[in-house]
Parts: sequence; C-alpha cells; structure tokens
Amino acid sequence: MNVLSLFDGMSCGRLALDKAGIPVTKYFASEIDRYAIAVSRSNYPTITQLGDVKDVTDSQFSDEIDLLIGGSPCQGFSFAGKNLNFEDPRSKLFFEYIRLKDTLKPKYFILENVKMKKESQDIISSYMGVEPVQINSSLFSAQNRVRLYWTNIPFNLNIEDKNLVLADIIEDGMVDRDKSYCIDANYFRGGSMKLYYEKSRRQLVFDNKGCHQVGEADIKGYDIVKRVYSSSGKSPSLTTMQGGHRQPKIVCGSIINRKINPETGKRDDYNPNIEAKPRIETRVDGKTGTLTTIMKDNVVVDHGKMYWRALTPKECERLQTVPDDYTKYGVFRDSKEYDSTLHEHLQRQNISNSQRYKMLGNGWTVDVISHIMKGMEV
Repeated sequence: MNVLSLFDGMSCGRLALDKAGIPVTKYFASEIDRYAIAVSRSNYPTITQLGDVKDVTDSQFSDEIDLLIGGSPCQGFSFAGKNLNFEDPRSKLFFEYIRLKDTLKPKYFILENVKMKKESQDIISSYMGVEPVQINSSLFSAQNRVRLYWTNIPFNLNIEDKNLVLADIIEDGMVDRDKSYCIDANYFRGGSMKLYYEKSRRQLVFDNKGCHQVGEADIKGYDIVKRVYSSSGKSPSLTTMQGGHRQPKIVCGSIINRKINPETGKRDDYNPNIEAKPRIETRVDGKTGTLTTIMKDNVVVDHGKMYWRALTPKECERLQTVPDDYTKYGVFRDSKEYDSTLHEHLQRQNISNSQRYKMLGNGWTVDVISHIMKGMEV
C-alpha cells in the first residue's frame, strides 16, 4: 500500500498501519516540524519526507496513492481557542488536503480534527463528501479525547471499550479520576492546581509520599478519590474535590459508625447481619457538626501542601497508545553533526521533554486510527 500522510507529525499514521497489520510499500510524509521529523526518522528511516504541504504536487508520486491521511491544524476550530474557524490561517491548510485528495484520488482517505462549530463541520463535510464519525479515545486509552473522523473506510462502528484507566498507565503516584484530561500541545508549559481544578486542563498526578491514610470519605467515585489523609501529614485528601472534582475545599466532617453493605457499597443501617464500623463522612458546605463539650467526632482535614507532578512523556505516550520511548530519540539530518556515512541509529539524539509533549499533544491516538484502518481491503 502506498500512503501519503499530510501534517504527518511524528508518523502516528505509520504506527497505526503497523498495528493494523497492513503492509506498506511506500509512506510519504509532509511535515515541517524538525523535531517531529527527527522522531519519525529515528523510528522509520525509510519514510520519504516531502516538507511543506503547500509544495507537495502529484508529480512527486510515480505510483498511485492508495491511502491519504491527515489532521490539518485544529487551533482555529478548537473550542479551547479563539474560535476563528476558517479565518485562522492555519485552518485554511485544510484546503491543501482537499487539493491533493482531488488530484490524487486515493482509494481511501482519513481526515481527523477536533469537535467544532456545526457550520465549520458542515463546510468540511461538503468538501470531503462524507459526514464525520465522532470517537472518544477513552474507548482505547485512559484519555478523554473526542475527535471527528471523516473517512470512506467502512470500519466497525461497534467499538469495544478496553476499560483502561489512568491508574493503569502512570509510573508512580495516584490520580483522582479514571480518565485523563485531553493532552494538548501546550502540556509542555506545565500544570498547576488552578488550571487543573478550575479549567479542567493539564492532567496532574499526585504523590502520597509520607502520607498516612486515616479513612475514606462518604462520596461517590473512584476509590482513590475517597481517601482521606492525616491533617498532620504531608498531603491533603484528594476527596476535597467536589462539584465535578474541579474545586479544592477543606474537608470537614464526623467520625460516625455506619453499616455498609459489602455487596452494594451503600448504607444498610438496619441490617442485623452487618457490623457497624467507624468512618469519616465529609461535608461539602465547609462546616463541622455541632460543637459539644466532648469534641471527639468532628475532624478537619487540612488542605496542607499538595504534592503533584505533570504526566511524564512516557505516560503521555501511553495515553496516545504510542510505544514507550517512541519520542525519546530523533535523527536530525539537518544538523551539522550529521554524518551520512554512519548508520542513522548511531546518530540518534535525545529529544527534550518540551518537544516530546508538543508532538504527543499534536498527535493521534494511534489505536483509534488503527481501528479505522482495519476496515480497508488490502
């Protein structure tokens, strides 16, 4: 199969073809980011790099292109941006995809982009000739990443959830949700508590080093978010996140004997066969119970100092279903140190974490693309 990948990035399309078990004769890539190109060369040295999409013409291909793939820049369409849509110069690069699609007439095509305003979506659909399919990467990984896919490949729409959660992919620490927030190209800027809880951006991992768990809060959710830590310890409780886990609060509450049904996980106070056990129950209004002369049941869990970190590049690779350390090295043929007489594997250089985050944020969730590609007749 001959493939042309526009806005190729770090060649997630090539990875997806491998995962789908589809043999590739030639893979042509159009990309301008030197770090992404370097990573692609490190992993797939036989890829033909074509440079800027605006310079790509049909005269560069001696054989028919069987598959055209690409994800044109999304900043103009994204709800997280200024919503300039086609007024954003980067959004207009979509028409380069259309130019080559109309010229090369590939048997199959895939175009990926973010959720956007209906009017912009309809414009893209009118040029593509098909309506998009919306897929959340959470079905394939531990990341919420909703994207639109315009394709003529008749793939299976009944996607089985792999049930991966964030705790499955982190190297250490703990998390307060099952699925990561979407990793974007700005993740390299680092995270903060404000962004995390007020903007629901830039996933954080929490460190329980030196902490002592003293109980569980009576709230719904993943087991990790119920944990309460000593106010004299080194960490607050992750159970302080109420209102959709967005806003940190001081937890106040009481130590109360409760009968909890082990089968349902719910209170069963009148069941004679269940032993009552003490546990911490929190209040979301920031108030304690009534003050009495015997103060032994009210507790306050301090917000204290929160130990947290950003996801590592390797963890982001796992969220994008990319092999571990795929983005760690690159081959820069445009560097002064490059020696064409040496094997390229010997000339790999380390890629900075900031560049790794950028290309992973701009990349595809590989297993989503692979699933779509499996619908092709090869």
